[in-house]
Amino acid sequence: MIPLRDNLPTDRFPVVTVAIIAINVFVFLFLQGPSFSLSAGDNVESKPVVGYGAIPYRVEHPDRDCGLAPTSGGDEIAVCEGTDLARQARDQGVAVEDVPEAPAYLTLLTSMFMHGGWLHIAFNMLFLWVFGNNIEDSMGRFRFAGFYLLGGMVATLTHVFLEGGSTTPTVGASGAIAAVLGAYALLYPRARVLTLIFALFIFIVEIPAMLLLGLWLLLQFLPAIQQFSSPDDLGGGGVAYYAHIGGFLFGLAAIKLFAHRRSRRYTGGGPRYPVY
Repeated sequence: MIPLRDNLPTDRFPVVTVAIIAINVFVFLFLQGPSFSLSAGDNVESKPVVGYGAIPYRVEHPDRDCGLAPTSGGDEIAVCEGTDLARQARDQGVAVEDVPEAPAYLTLLTSMFMHGGWLHIAFNMLFLWVFGNNIEDSMGRFRFAGFYLLGGMVATLTHVFLEGGSTTPTVGASGAIAAVLGAYALLYPRARVLTLIFALFIFIVEIPAMLLLGLWLLLQFLPAIQQFSSPDDLGGGGVAYYAHIGGFLFGLAAIKLFAHRRSRRYTGGGPRYPVY
């Protein structure tokens, strides 16, 4: 299911939402060096991804550096000081290439502006545009910027906490956008979203936001349970499902602290207080 638009026009132009989308696209195209894979699941690691992505092991051990080492298949993987991979590389005489790195805790912020592939950034930015503009409208620009960044960092910390010791870089705006989706589910549960659905046929239908977001959450929750029960079997193709759930729960919990109005189209008039 792909959301196309909702039925709630904003009262003000979503400056922050557009700015976030522009920054993500700029970083992906000109600073990160885009992967030509279609999705994040291919887990293509590069110097910018290792240096500025959030690596759970490095966040837990901020005094240890990570680099890139070649694999027998011709790819490169992240190798961090003090790990088994680092010891194996040293024993086998494999050189680990240094990469420019942001401070470990700063990667909680930088990682949310990087993406693993074209579909990864395309779907993230589509979801942000469809749902983020209304959440920005409910909060105001400065509050929304703080909500978005804090939601993304909380989401990444959730992944770090549950995937402690992992040296796989985490990149993407998905956690922050999940916070936006959680906020939308609580603020506008009866809104309707024009959705492209792929089944036996491809068709477009308008469905309640709560149904769409509920199905989205279910599709995050089931693989997360699988990862939790079988941590060595990452059946999610490198997707940080824990971050998605952490971000969504943050959105549910924090929207009351940030939002102060609902869309006039949703309420049928002016702002209503409180909004819950």
